[in-house]
Amino acid sequence: MKLHEDKFEVLNYHLNSSWLLRNLPFVAELRQYDSSKGKTISPAEVVRDLGVIISSDCSWSPQVNNIVKEARKMASWVLSVFRDRSKFLMLTLFKSMVRSRLEYCCPVWNPSKVGDIQAIESVQRQFTRRINACKDLNYWERLKMLDILSLQRRRERYMIIHVWKMLNNHAPNNIEMTFYQHERHGTRANVPAYNYRAQKSVASAYDDSFGIKAARLWNILPKVVNQQKTLDGLKVNLGTFLKKFPDTPPVPGYSSQNRNSLLDWCSEGLLSGGRT
Repeated sequence: MKLHEDKFEVLNYHLNSSWLLRNLPFVAELRQYDSSKGKTISPAEVVRDLGVIISSDCSWSPQVNNIVKEARKMASWVLSVFRDRSKFLMLTLFKSMVRSRLEYCCPVWNPSKVGDIQAIESVQRQFTRRINACKDLNYWERLKMLDILSLQRRRERYMIIHVWKMLNNHAPNNIEMTFYQHERHGTRANVPAYNYRAQKSVASAYDDSFGIKAARLWNILPKVVNQQKTLDGLKVNLGTFLKKFPDTPPVPGYSSQNRNSLLDWCSEGLLSGGRT
């Protein structure tokens, strides 16, 4: 393949392979790429692709660490420039200048590790603590008082919205997700079958991939939500549906009833308020 060597990077995905083994002389040679001009391009551990950092070990932690760092910088700047701590101004600034940095392409890299979820959530948790009348409330209580969703819940909301866009031809269905009609539940997504012959280490990656998790999230929606024909109608009805679920994202020092995913609440049959 002819390419511009200075503009290309090599990324090798690997599972159950130690760093030492990957860097043995003969193994390393199999992973590098030799261009037509004789230049050797060595594999990288992380690569930025369209603003998203992709890791060779299939971990989203480098992406999470990067966006959290950038969001904290912006949050610090906002708090240093604006002295007004009123609810309206603070939420407006957070939503427009900080939160957007934490949600770019989030349906793709939505993390499953508790540490990554907590790191992202910590930006909103620390920012909302500075709002008037919120200092004495814990994070879960602040979410209710401010009438906002956790960032974890918002990422699942974005995944559902993207499935609707694919279903209604507002976004390309590159993963070839298929749907079927159910008389009682409306439109349902087909969840691809897991290959049980594959190694067990890929099971978690399978469950957390967009094609699997987004399809499962879509399938918990009632008919009144998944049958909406306009994006505005979907958002309104989806917002009403999400309010039925407790929103208790993982926070250091607090014990949540589960991982706070919509799938967890549905599996437990808990669709009404309440907080641990």
